[in-house]
Amino acid sequence: MTRQDFTIGWRTLVADPVYSPVVVLGLAIGFGSCLLLLGFVRYSWQYNAHVPHVEQVYVVKQRDNRQPTAPWFDQVPLLLHATALKAPGVDSAAAWLPTRPQQLTARAGGRLHRHDSLTVTPEFARTLGLVAVRGDLDAALRRPDSFAVTEAGALALFGSADAVGRTIDVDGQSVRVGAVVRTPPANTTIPFETVFGPTSSLAPPEIRDELVTGSRGWWGRMLVRVRPGAPVGPIRAALQDAVDHAAVLQKIPAATRARLGGRKVMDVELVPLGEAYFDRDVAANNLARPGPRGDKTVVAGLGAIALLILLLAAINYVNLATARVVRRQREIAMRKVLGASPRRIAMQFVAEALLVALLATSLGLLFAWLALPLFAELVARDLGGLLSPSNVAAALALGVVVGLASAIHPVWAALRVAPHGALTGRQDDESVRAGRVRKAMTVLQIGAAMGLACVTLAITWQTRYALAQSPGFDPSSLLIVDLQGGANAKDSAAVRGLIAALKANGAVAGVAISEDAVGRHDAAWSREVRRPGVADVRVEMKSVSPDFFERYGIQPVAGRLFDPRLDADDAAEPLVVNAVTARRLGFATPAAAIGQMVVFTNFDDSVVHKRIVGVAPELRFHSLHEAPAAVGYEVWIAGSTLTVKAAHALPEAEAAVRASWPRWFPDAVLTVHRAADVLAADYAEDRRLARLVAIATGIALAISAFGTYALAADAAQKRAREIVLRKLYGARRRDIAVLMLREIGVLTLAGAVAGLPLGALAGERYLSSFVERAPFGYWNVALAFCASACVAVAAMAQHAWGAMRMSPADVLR
Repeated sequence: MTRQDFTIGWRTLVADPVYSPVVVLGLAIGFGSCLLLLGFVRYSWQYNAHVPHVEQVYVVKQRDNRQPTAPWFDQVPLLLHATALKAPGVDSAAAWLPTRPQQLTARAGGRLHRHDSLTVTPEFARTLGLVAVRGDLDAALRRPDSFAVTEAGALALFGSADAVGRTIDVDGQSVRVGAVVRTPPANTTIPFETVFGPTSSLAPPEIRDELVTGSRGWWGRMLVRVRPGAPVGPIRAALQDAVDHAAVLQKIPAATRARLGGRKVMDVELVPLGEAYFDRDVAANNLARPGPRGDKTVVAGLGAIALLILLLAAINYVNLATARVVRRQREIAMRKVLGASPRRIAMQFVAEALLVALLATSLGLLFAWLALPLFAELVARDLGGLLSPSNVAAALALGVVVGLASAIHPVWAALRVAPHGALTGRQDDESVRAGRVRKAMTVLQIGAAMGLACVTLAITWQTRYALAQSPGFDPSSLLIVDLQGGANAKDSAAVRGLIAALKANGAVAGVAISEDAVGRHDAAWSREVRRPGVADVRVEMKSVSPDFFERYGIQPVAGRLFDPRLDADDAAEPLVVNAVTARRLGFATPAAAIGQMVVFTNFDDSVVHKRIVGVAPELRFHSLHEAPAAVGYEVWIAGSTLTVKAAHALPEAEAAVRASWPRWFPDAVLTVHRAADVLAADYAEDRRLARLVAIATGIALAISAFGTYALAADAAQKRAREIVLRKLYGARRRDIAVLMLREIGVLTLAGAVAGLPLGALAGERYLSSFVERAPFGYWNVALAFCASACVAVAAMAQHAWGAMRMSPADVLR
């Protein structure tokens, strides 16, 4: 291929001001969509890739078998840290805890900031490969009055990355910046902005001791860096042995030991850090959230959709380019007669395809850059580095590949042009085989659009159904206020003062206390409940204030619920359960459970007797992805979540909260949510997926419509003589319309046969993750077919109308 080929190709494209913009713009839209989706896929697969030699770093996780249906946690007993350091093949091991239960609130420059902060063991920096860009990192983590901060964190706190020696105030204590490290990329499962060492003055004495000794068996997160070539099996065995022989973990009731049988109290596993983002087995606990997680199937599906959209756009180009070859047969024949070799003819069309593909790629990159902020918000990820030089280079390379691939069919059609027939006017149509190939590609477009529409309808329908389900109460008048730093009404005068001030405000009808909001799982814990003659039942416990049910407007199913007139703030005996708990405890009806005594085993193995006073209705503590759990409620006011009930309008109650907060918490940032938003957050991933697939479906339908439009135009042109002859022999306009409709209808039906079963299968795969599904049967399949068929009919309507109005005299002339 020479420069002259590209010059001729460029002149040919410029000479056709209708064809060229259409094909370039259509392909550019496909490229732009594909680049955004593939960029997100690459971003997801590169989580933690910034860690040096990440393939040697493993996350330690555990499953506590004392819970009958225990999930895996990526927090483990901190006593394993010392064992890991001594295990064969271990290069380093690091453990850490959040510096504060949620985020750390610090005052710098007269302003309050909230950020992610970790208190770590000394090996943290080495394990993750952290390097100080300013200051001394080792000294910063050794000294009790210093800490390390990322460059982004320093900019947020001080307005400059040159922050060594600057100070912040936390809970009345002043600490200084000892080192500045590079900011981890957004695709990390270990986000942080500040890091404190194990002797930090901000850590309570028991935390400092636990990070060093692990004597209490508290949980924290832990990483192990393995030496090159060292096997992981012996390391896991050493950690498992430490758990099996740790006295603090083996103190369990005899009933629990009997239920375990021969199973271990706790299973330990090592997972590569590079795969941690896709580890969906880990769950949240009362220590920490599991962090950002993705689904391999969803990410792979988005990658497949990206390539599918690009394929559909390329098919449009191939169809148009092939039709254009038919119209250029005289030009091609003349070139052959004048001595152009088959290779020369082929290189000309390859050059044209490469020019179109590279122009479309460049325009697609522009589209992707313009749409990137909206796309990043849609997927809820920081995609600032999506259009990096390496990604742009990969996009251009993909453009070259698409250009070469899309040139194959037009080149083949051009090489089959016979000069004699073309120059004598007897060959003005493509071969039967070429026509079939073009129709097959159109069927692929229609089928892909139908399949995507089917999946989109299933996801959207199910998500809307889930969001519309009642959580068991009316959230429209409730606000959720998160306290910070473990503050609670039992121990904090400031919390009690805030509650009193809110209750005295006319905009507030009342305030309830709980450990967490309904629909959120940041403080989840459970206990085993025993009853004579019934196997132990693992019950998810919710600690609430006596007026909790009253503020939520919840009525009992049986018995009574907590009442501030009857139950003291820390009443030990009364227990409220849901119907699932009553059923698992062996009661035939909810009413049969009222007044019955059950036994709890506390974390310290002490035994607590409680009396069931009522059965509450089911509340949506979990999404429809999970089966309803056995839930128990006890009276306790040491929770760190306030539920504020509005007396009138919700904005008035929120204004009252914002006005009262600074008086009682001048050094804390207010975090307030509407209860409805907290419940909706359980389906945030489903809503994002629905929007992404809906946009992809819209693009696929548009591409399909464009392909159908082009095919209908081609069909009308090729069959013009047949149409006017039919008219001369008495065919009416509606007969011509049926003829054109049959042409496209057959392709639409073929596309339905190809695409709808796959779409239904994919939709069923998505719906299988729900324990309760929307009652729509297979309406999504029918609607997908109708929508795609309507798009196809609309796309061919203009050409059908043109065929109906054809003048025999004009065509036969």
